[in-house]
Amino acid sequence: MKTKRIMKSALVFAMTAGFMLASSFGSNLFAAGKVIKWKAHAHYPSSSPSYQDSVIVVADKIKERTGGRLVIETYTANSLVPSKEIFNAVKRGMVQMGVTAASYFRAQIPAVGIAAGLPYTFKTPAQAAYFFKRKGYEKMIQDIALEKHGLLFFIDRAYPTELVVKKPISSIDDFKGLKLRSSGVIQKYLTSLGAAASYISGAEVYTSLSTGVVDGAHWGAVQGAAKMNFYDMCKYHLRPALTVAGTDTWLINQKAFNKLPADIQAIVKQVMEEHFWQRSNQYEHQEAVTLAKAQQSKGVKLSILPQADQKKMTQIAEKLWDKEAKTDPTYAKAINMMKDYLREIGAL
Repeated sequence: MKTKRIMKSALVFAMTAGFMLASSFGSNLFAAGKVIKWKAHAHYPSSSPSYQDSVIVVADKIKERTGGRLVIETYTANSLVPSKEIFNAVKRGMVQMGVTAASYFRAQIPAVGIAAGLPYTFKTPAQAAYFFKRKGYEKMIQDIALEKHGLLFFIDRAYPTELVVKKPISSIDDFKGLKLRSSGVIQKYLTSLGAAASYISGAEVYTSLSTGVVDGAHWGAVQGAAKMNFYDMCKYHLRPALTVAGTDTWLINQKAFNKLPADIQAIVKQVMEEHFWQRSNQYEHQEAVTLAKAQQSKGVKLSILPQADQKKMTQIAEKLWDKEAKTDPTYAKAINMMKDYLREIGAL
């Protein structure tokens, strides 16, 4: 009788334990498969190629690699907040992720000015990419963003900003008196070269070129000029670039990131790292293809400045770098890092 009671108790215990184990397993299985939804706000309009090639690509890749456990809903320019407010929206947790221009948050992180497009620094995307990724610049900004603002920071790609003009520029002297559409620090730089540089909104640049208000403009590089139809009037494309930068940047709210399972955190970081190299390479290829088409269909010609003039332009740019460095200690440190790198490769 006693033996039967013991066996019955053991059976009840085993069934209870089994039920608890099954419940626990089921709960863990549910947690592992739980879908997490994020919002990502971009400063690109839906018509921008970069919205598809950067924002959608990253969102799709993260969804695929996490097995659908992290789904990112994307929003185009000004759909939730003004583009210049994306930094603050991500910082406050209104959205978990954002893609915005580095120039929009220079007040919060001054050292991001190099990524935003400091004039006449790098001559190729490869040079810029090496400085960003291998010389510690991106890591420096990441540390500042995390410590001071609770944000993870990633550069989307390295790409050039180049000038298109109605007549060839064969020397530094040809900038004098040239009426150019520009913006930001590059506008200051072109003015220091003797040009009459002024800001004109994107919607008005084409008309300004066609009516002779300006003689040239920059809107990204080849792809931007082609999309804006600048080559209808401007048959000369100037190189080297006015700057090669990492203007477009990703921001992720740290608290939201920390809530992710460890494996998804690793996937997000890996996707962002891969994306930089793949997107930079893709963009450079697209530039070459677009230029070839513009040369064939629009009669566009390259104007390439002589090395001696490039050196003079670098010397003028360096004075502007030094002025920028005086605005913030961390920015000064970043600029000194950049100078050391440019000396190392013989560009300064």
